[in-house]
Amino acid sequence: MRFHDQPRQLDYVQRVNRALDHITRHLAGDLRLEEVARAADFSPFHFHRVFKALVGESLAQFVKRLRLERAARAIVHMPGKPLTEIALECGFSSSSDFSRSFKGHYGVPPSHFDGAALRAKQRDELEATIRATGGPHQLQELPAGANPDGFEVELRHIPARSVAYVRVLNPYRSGEAVLDAYRLLMEWAESRGMQDQQWLGYQWEDPELVALEDCRYDVAVEVDEVEPSGPIGRYDFPAMLVAEVKMAGDSALELRAFDWLFHTWLPRSGFVPAHLPAFEAWIGRPFEHGLEHFTLALQLPVCRP
Repeated sequence: MRFHDQPRQLDYVQRVNRALDHITRHLAGDLRLEEVARAADFSPFHFHRVFKALVGESLAQFVKRLRLERAARAIVHMPGKPLTEIALECGFSSSSDFSRSFKGHYGVPPSHFDGAALRAKQRDELEATIRATGGPHQLQELPAGANPDGFEVELRHIPARSVAYVRVLNPYRSGEAVLDAYRLLMEWAESRGMQDQQWLGYQWEDPELVALEDCRYDVAVEVDEVEPSGPIGRYDFPAMLVAEVKMAGDSALELRAFDWLFHTWLPRSGFVPAHLPAFEAWIGRPFEHGLEHFTLALQLPVCRP
């Protein structure tokens, strides 16, 4: 999303962010142009043009892609679930519509989807992208069952929380994009005495199943009250159960922690991922040591199937 200094442009960013949040909350529901435009306080005619200019896709393309990506995630993490149920839960009107759309996006019908192959391809792309931006040269994937770092899970009930956020589209294009978002939000938080609240980072998409350029990352801080303005948005998360792993190290360690959570702990836990992002809950302020060392509690929202 392109941030400029013009007040009108910043207002458009805030309103399109409201539309994105509305879509995320109601992905299985009614997402006609008129409905989403109303959530963003735009006329349908102007909203269509503004949304495509800022997001890079039409509303219909964006909604269909998110529904397909959610369906792919469900197929990977809930292999025994009927495809018709997945289709309806992800907002498709019929299994035939779902199958046709899925094949158009992934090249195969959902019954032949090879999630492991896509994950391997995406992992290679992720590693190359991080290496190109100065990250670790080896993001070694843990084999299922391996836990050389001694990760431990604590199940925690997190109460409902509201956040102020700055959103970064395509966060992998540059480490500076996320840092710039953090600096902007920190300046906003310090001016309101909120700088020492809980800081969070979360990504709405799984980069092992979604093209990196289509990912969204939010830098956020917990707040009691916030009126969205310009690039500062507000999101209200429901209460949730999370599987939490604490870590202190670099991005390679963080990726190993997520590997272990998703590919070793989760399949044996009796839980499935909830329709919520996984969180980086910072211990202290974010990026105190730049991009070299993180002290985090990784929080994976889960539920019973």
